[in-house]
Amino acid sequence: MSGPADFRETPSLLVKVLRQFSTLMQDELALARAEMSRNASRAMAGAAMIGVAAIIALVALNVLAAALVAWIAAEGLSFGVASLIVGGTLLVIAIVVGLIGKSRLSAKALSPTRTTRNVERDVETVREATHA
Repeated sequence: MSGPADFRETPSLLVKVLRQFSTLMQDELALARAEMSRNASRAMAGAAMIGVAAIIALVALNVLAAALVAWIAAEGLSFGVASLIVGGTLLVIAIVVGLIGKSRLSAKALSPTRTTRNVERDVETVREATHA
């Protein structure tokens, strides 16, 4: 059975629970910060590696383009015409890829459409519940 002494302990128990909850939230926040810091470092290292890979790929593409020009020239066209063919083809490819990339970076393509629909649905549900 509970007596008057049990009710006197309730505020102190509530304070303990709130302190423990606060400590737990602070610990979780510290863990999240540490994870974000570690993940940011990994992301920076990954971005640097991608940058190095891009530079190497550009050098390789340059060498391959020169080899293609030499091969086309060896087939009977002049170096100038071969260079125009290779350069023009690569330019068209670059323009197409760039335009596709630009369209994928548009505000409409990046907007969180599912989240927006869900939030709008939630707002409508709350409105219906409060007006019913």
